Amino acid sequence: MANGEAASKLEVITPEAEANVESVAPVTAVESAHVTHKWLVALAVMLGTTLEVLDTSIVNVALPHMQGTFSASVDEIAWVVTSYLVANGIMLPMTAWISSRFGRKRYFLISVFTFVSASVLCGAAQSLSQMLLFRLIQGASGAAMIPSSQAILMETFPPEEQQMAMAIWGMGLMVAPILGPTLGGWITEEWNWRWNFYINVPIGAMALVMVSAFVHDPGYMRTRRAETRQIDYLGIILLVLSLGTMQVVLDRGQRADWFESSWVVWATILSVVAFVGLVIRELRFKDPILELHVLGLRIFDGALSITIIFSFVLFGSILINPIFLQELMGYNAWRAGLVQAPRGLGSMMGMMVVGNMARFGIDTTRFIGVGFTLITIGCWFSSRLSLQADTWAIVWPLIIMGFGFGMIFPPSSAAALSCVPPEKMGNAASLYNMMRNTGAAVGIAWMTSKLVSQQQVHQARLTEHFSIFEAWRFGKLPAPAPGVPPMGYLPQIISGQKQGFGMVYGAVQAQAAMLSFNDIYLVLAVMTFVMIPSFLLLRGSRPMRGGVGH
Repeated sequence: MANGEAASKLEVITPEAEANVESVAPVTAVESAHVTHKWLVALAVMLGTTLEVLDTSIVNVALPHMQGTFSASVDEIAWVVTSYLVANGIMLPMTAWISSRFGRKRYFLISVFTFVSASVLCGAAQSLSQMLLFRLIQGASGAAMIPSSQAILMETFPPEEQQMAMAIWGMGLMVAPILGPTLGGWITEEWNWRWNFYINVPIGAMALVMVSAFVHDPGYMRTRRAETRQIDYLGIILLVLSLGTMQVVLDRGQRADWFESSWVVWATILSVVAFVGLVIRELRFKDPILELHVLGLRIFDGALSITIIFSFVLFGSILINPIFLQELMGYNAWRAGLVQAPRGLGSMMGMMVVGNMARFGIDTTRFIGVGFTLITIGCWFSSRLSLQADTWAIVWPLIIMGFGFGMIFPPSSAAALSCVPPEKMGNAASLYNMMRNTGAAVGIAWMTSKLVSQQQVHQARLTEHFSIFEAWRFGKLPAPAPGVPPMGYLPQIISGQKQGFGMVYGAVQAQAAMLSFNDIYLVLAVMTFVMIPSFLLLRGSRPMRGGVGH
């Protein structure tokens, strides 16, 4: 298909074009009847989303326990997380392509069933190799849930309720990663790490029943499924090479000191070359794995840029906050989770406010600017925290940030998917979520690297200005004996005050780590401040016609 023809088919839906959209996906009497179950549809697909997102974070807390069970090193057990992320990242952009051949509902059901089955196998794994295999299956099967559920909701709800649907759905996407470590820590301590996988069974069973009963493929998808089309084998290979190697580099590059390691350099080159080849292939192939022509839509591109930064900040901060609370503030996993929970509540409140305003016809794209303003404020005050901060000083910036995240997600995601015709909805959702996933992966990798590098910088600076008598003056060491010269005090420390000196050195390390957290949040504050006017990129967006297929 020529680029010009593709672009003409992917124009933003205007009032004049609505008749054409309706003719592509007519609403039959049977399909209209299913729209009455729209909130049950929302609950059904939200269960699948929660299941997939929760599993990306709930397992992290259990890694030390799994390490003991399998007699694995720290580097080996980290592959439990990496294998899941790699498989998930590869399959995510292929969701629409697979759905168009097997049916979205059928693929969704198969994904949930396989995910739950793999969860049971992970819980029963007797070796690290078994665990890695089952985690690969789990990650690959879970990839379909997010883009499929997003497309289902946009097609099920009428225009005035699409943002409310995104708000309800977004609760699972945004709250689950925050609650995951807390829930995982409690399950691991009270029961066993294996129950972090077994807990997926009741949630998955409920999702299977509800999706079977209430979700149905739209008419245009049933028509497309009957068509015989060529399979893009080269596109699949290039996609696997590009996204797979990129995810491995982002997840494990820090351990290998990034580009100081030869395998990181060669893996990055392979990823870039494969990605360039993928883009060229997909733009020329008649039935591509990735529908890159949607990138020609101004509103979709604007929403995509907002989502990348949004995911970068959200998921990166979700990673570093537990480290700050547990390693520097001395909180246990349960208390650290409770401190972060208000941010989830703030996100839910923000999404509900924006979703309800959209139902009354208010243009909510402006709230994206408000959301980024709130996140900037929260990040700024988080960058001013110290090791003496009380719980409230930590919590209230998180609430402000959570409210801001909640105000951004519904209008940006609804705008991204409402600017394409219904028959391209699945393709747009897959590409949108692929970039969301990439933004999150880059954010996590950057913050992890920055945390370590800045801590080393601050530790070196603090050590330069540190003296034994300054430490004594601040109460970290006992006073020198009368008549002992300054240099004569050093043997005392070496021989009899090693513990006191260790306390001072530990204090220096803790302060350096605190300053590195401050640096990260300051960068995030500047980044989100720059994004405040980004809502202008979505000017002219309008909801699509809903209820076309369920």
